[in-house]
Amino acid sequence: MAKRKKKDGRSRSERKMSRRRTPPGRGLVPDMRYNSLLVAKFVNCIMWDGKRSVAQRIVYDAMDIIAGKVEGTEPLEVFTQAIENVKPVLEVKSRRVGGANYQVPIEVSPARRQALSFRWIITHARARNEKLMAQRLANELMDAFKHTGGAIKKKEDVLRMAEANKAFAHYRW
Repeated sequence: MAKRKKKDGRSRSERKMSRRRTPPGRGLVPDMRYNSLLVAKFVNCIMWDGKRSVAQRIVYDAMDIIAGKVEGTEPLEVFTQAIENVKPVLEVKSRRVGGANYQVPIEVSPARRQALSFRWIITHARARNEKLMAQRLANELMDAFKHTGGAIKKKEDVLRMAEANKAFAHYRW
């Protein structure tokens, strides 16, 4: 029996959703002001309830605050360096081996490193005490740029946990 094809000309096995690669889509469009994919992804992570214009205003206002406070560097450079400073190298994953759970240190993939750095910066910015979200975000980004702040502390805690459990690295698979 030959494989039956649908209207799009692909067989059922070709239409299955792959878990190994990203599916074809529209792709990400760089943001308007800085023409950066990194800023566009960050705006998408800030966004709540599909309100992109609110998220863009928060990020762009934070960049303006950074431009006013940090002299001699572009706000985009401060932003990218802050993201790089927060990216974790190692993390721990729980593995069950013989009835016991072990925290096994593993290397973090580049996409997950970026996602974790975004998440940590946004989480710690939302937890700050400043009045406006743009101000909180700007201060958290500047702290991450200077290797201080909540997001950097979170990165160091994760790294410390991975270093402490280095003995269980042979359970990695």
